[in-house]
Amino acid sequence: MTTFDDREHAFEAKFAHDEEMQFRAVARRNKLLGLWAAELMGKTGDDAQAYAKEVVKADFEEAGHEDVVRKVAGDLGALATQDEIRGKMDALLAIAKEQLLKEA
Repeated sequence: MTTFDDREHAFEAKFAHDEEMQFRAVARRNKLLGLWAAELMGKTGDDAQAYAKEVVKADFEEAGHEDVVRKVAGDLGALATQDEIRGKMDALLAIAKEQLLKEA
C-alpha cells in the first residue's frame, strides 16, 4: 500500500465515524425533544418514554428535521410554536453531542 492509499482509507474511516456520530446525535436529540414535549403534555414514566420513541421514529419519514417539527408541533398544539420547537432542537443537539462524547 502506498501512503496515498493509507490516507484514503483513514479519510474514509473518519468520514464513516463522523456520519455515524451525527446520526446518533440527531437520534439522541429527537429522544430528548420527545421527553421535553412529553413533559409539556403532562406525560411521565413509560408514557413519556413511548412518546420519545415516536418522535425518534418520526424523523425517518423524510429527509431533514421538519417531519419531527410537524409531529411535535401537532402534538403540542398551543403549548409551543414551531419556532420554539426548532430552538429547543438546536439546544438539545448540543446536549446530545456532549452526552455522546462523554459516553465514548
